[in-house]
Amino acid sequence: MSEEAQEEPEVLEPEPESAVPVLFGRLLKRLRMQTGMDRAQLGSRTGYSAASIASFEQGRRIPNAKFIMQADEVLDARGVLADFTEGMEAAQYPAFFQDAAALEKKAVTLYFFAVQGVPGLLQTEDYARAVFTMWRPLLDEATIEQRVAARLARQEVFERKPAPTMSFVMEESVVRKRLGGTAVWRGQLEQMLLVGERRNVQIQIMPDDREEHAALAGPFSLIETEKGRRIAYMEAHKHSRLFTDRQAVRELEEQYSLLRAQALTPRDSLALVEKLLGET
Repeated sequence: MSEEAQEEPEVLEPEPESAVPVLFGRLLKRLRMQTGMDRAQLGSRTGYSAASIASFEQGRRIPNAKFIMQADEVLDARGVLADFTEGMEAAQYPAFFQDAAALEKKAVTLYFFAVQGVPGLLQTEDYARAVFTMWRPLLDEATIEQRVAARLARQEVFERKPAPTMSFVMEESVVRKRLGGTAVWRGQLEQMLLVGERRNVQIQIMPDDREEHAALAGPFSLIETEKGRRIAYMEAHKHSRLFTDRQAVRELEEQYSLLRAQALTPRDSLALVEKLLGET
């Protein structure tokens, strides 16, 4: 019996939110079979198990860019698989975040106002996993791991040259909230201290006792592209919106400017984080 006819063991994989992984998987399978390789052989050439190759081919798991480029070379695809890299990268994220993720990756300035949890770009792996584990409706384990990996991949923006200018303003309750438990919370605070030392990053905390607050309507992000285009991003339940209208973006830019003036300075904000660490 051929491997294609064998019943695959049940593997819990996330449901893709895009047709791109399915199309990629079908093409990957066709090219592999044309070369006469079985899944184990392709897996050994690319560093994956046969089960992982099956998941890629079925469109139920999203491979990273390294695998896509390796498979393109091993299967002599001549760039056909490599052309999927950008689409597969976007497919890692929930549909409502894909456009924002693409803009974020190439932005020259990024500003974030957070009111519930630590912004994704600052999250540790353990904190991100705790966030997705508590998600409702519940996410399966494979989806949790995929979302965690995608969130950590976003943090490659910190290593870009030239580095983007980044600012984070968070409510004090965000840094006091011990999501995932004390150990996870402490690790997250330590991560914030490390990132906050970067010259292109400023982290500010809005104290709970402030009598003035410029952004009571909720969280948002501001993005400036390399071409000088300014965009605002806001999320609601399973939905998001990118604002490009200059008036709408200007209003949020004004709110953010006031927030930065009302919040603790970056130095005092990091001092508060250190104080919280010292209390436990």
